[in-house]
Amino acid sequence: MGNEKKRILVIEDNEILLSTMQFVLVREGYDLLLAKSGKEALSLVSDETIDLVITDLALPFANGYEIINRIRKSDTNNQVPVIIISGYRDDNSIVEGFEVGANDYIKKPISPSELISRVRLRIGHA
Repeated sequence: MGNEKKRILVIEDNEILLSTMQFVLVREGYDLLLAKSGKEALSLVSDETIDLVITDLALPFANGYEIINRIRKSDTNNQVPVIIISGYRDDNSIVEGFEVGANDYIKKPISPSELISRVRLRIGHA
């Protein structure tokens, strides 16, 4: 059990950013689940064991706030740390993210080193 990779669900509809995060996180040794919509994400949240969720806010079929709300109400993944990555830079979006249960908020554009640092802060090294 101690050798299992930590699993991160990354929810992002921008293909370039999703690929970049995938490259950075896999290189660091994390196991990833990828979702490009809120609908895909909600299915994975209910079916998979996850150590961390990284989500955008503006997503098709369910926004990031809805996803976090569902995670916090789930029986299995309600304690999973959630990091929001968003282009929304206004205080209201950030505050709402924390109020629905996010643990961290990163403003786009993101830097790979900041992403890794914040992931390690929440779940440790891969």
